[in-house]
Amino acid sequence: MVVSRDWQEVSVLECVLGSLHIGVDVESEPERARAKLAKSKIDALIVDCDLEGTARFLRGLKNGLMQNSVPLIIVSGSSCRSNLEAKGATFVFEKPISVEQAVHTLSAARNMILDGRLRYHRQALDVPLSLTYGSRRRLKAHLMNLSQGGMGIRVQQALPITCGVRVSFALPGTRGCMKVQGVVAWRDKQGNAGIRFVEINHRSKRELQLWLERQYFTH
Repeated sequence: MVVSRDWQEVSVLECVLGSLHIGVDVESEPERARAKLAKSKIDALIVDCDLEGTARFLRGLKNGLMQNSVPLIIVSGSSCRSNLEAKGATFVFEKPISVEQAVHTLSAARNMILDGRLRYHRQALDVPLSLTYGSRRRLKAHLMNLSQGGMGIRVQQALPITCGVRVSFALPGTRGCMKVQGVVAWRDKQGNAGIRFVEINHRSKRELQLWLERQYFTH
């Protein structure tokens, strides 16, 4: 969401955000923006500090008065940089906003937005996996959904809660086998269980992140 009445600056931001595949909701009145934030979830907020009423608006954000927290605040204005950062800005624009500055800053913001989305995103899939626990007891199971921090599986044999497991599986469309260590976080009587990752090497972690990003933007 962009809270501004400076249409020249807004046009620059809309152009750059559009190129980054980020939708834009422009609101020219801080109080109306406040009402929208209380009812909906947004990924980022850009506020023009030159707009009357934004000081109160930002105080409300800082004091947690919104029902849904704003994960990222980007503040633009003509005040001094230190003053803007003191108001809770994650990034600071100084007018006039150049396209180069906007691309650099909003690209960094996009990475933060994407990290936030992917942290809770679960990708549904159905692929076989090999699971080992206890004294090398090996079971066959099916991977039902996958996230950066864990997976949901279906297995015929009940697994002990909190027991350590080692899982091996192949991500669709990739080569090689991914091996992860985890613990059983939950289970039910239908053979479903949740595995929370506790150890995954850097290469596998990066491969998983990139794979989830591709699935997220493809579907």
